[in-house]
Amino acid sequence: MKVKSLVCLLTVAFLLSAVSIADPPGVQFKEGKYQIDVLIGGKPFTSYLHTPNPDKPPIAPGILQTKPALHPVLSPSGVPMTRAYPFADVPGEARDHPHHMGIYFTMDRVGSDANNFWGNSKEPLPAIKHVKVVSKKAGSGSGALRTLSEWIGKDGKPVVTEDREMIFRVLDATTYAIDFNISLEPVSGEVPFGDTKEGMFAFRVAEWLTDKAGGRYLNSEGGEMEKGVWGKRANWVRLQGETGGKQMGIAILSHPTSTNSPTYWHARGYGCFSVNPLGQLDFQKAEKVADAKPFDLKLKPGEKAWFKYRVIVYEGDFDKNKVESLYQAYLK
Repeated sequence: MKVKSLVCLLTVAFLLSAVSIADPPGVQFKEGKYQIDVLIGGKPFTSYLHTPNPDKPPIAPGILQTKPALHPVLSPSGVPMTRAYPFADVPGEARDHPHHMGIYFTMDRVGSDANNFWGNSKEPLPAIKHVKVVSKKAGSGSGALRTLSEWIGKDGKPVVTEDREMIFRVLDATTYAIDFNISLEPVSGEVPFGDTKEGMFAFRVAEWLTDKAGGRYLNSEGGEMEKGVWGKRANWVRLQGETGGKQMGIAILSHPTSTNSPTYWHARGYGCFSVNPLGQLDFQKAEKVADAKPFDLKLKPGEKAWFKYRVIVYEGDFDKNKVESLYQAYLK
């Protein structure tokens, strides 16, 4: 009797699993004036805040939203993975670095005027301005959003054009992913990019993922904690912690066709989890590399630089083998 019951339970579990694989929840987009909400199975996953909303400015006095950002980003069960600040006030959260806004893509020292797109949060310019939604396509298990933006320098003129594709995916019931395929192209003349650690594709994580709260970094080379991942080259980095009695985390995977791969990582224990392929000189100097060399990216008119990453938001305990298998799946 017990054997029959066990067989029945296993059969039901298998059928439920098969249904979830065959019929994944839909990814939908809800477009507003200032943002595009991304829903999975009808529930909020994230919002693309492409344009500052005058009715909902950052809560910190004098702080401006000078770039598009994905905020908040939620786990499959609805747990915030991003820091709420500077868009909301959560007791106990750090209130440092107000320019760290959810998931964002930007860089310091861009162009001949060395525009600080990364750190500016107090002046109207330089800033990254949303131009338009090129396309959006909802679907079962995945949905794609493509946007066009301009990086406007402190002189009020566009420096580069950003063409961004974001593909939102359901990998399984407890694992969601976002693929970012981003190109930068000069608007006119050659555009140099400064070799600095202050960049580039970043995720400001929730407080429970910081090192003081028990968050743990791990990279593809086996490096652990900030000391083992910051300034190092790696194909991927995972950050995992515990909240509500559950292990959960974030993994960022860098595609080998992305600029300056394998990339460097500007991943800090206090919560700035960033990929930075352009900060090579800063990182090599910090590592005391003999004959440190800058990457020294300069884009001529008509040239494009590509930045390709997959962000995985998951619930569970993902060890090195698990993340590596997800990385290999990303490459296929």
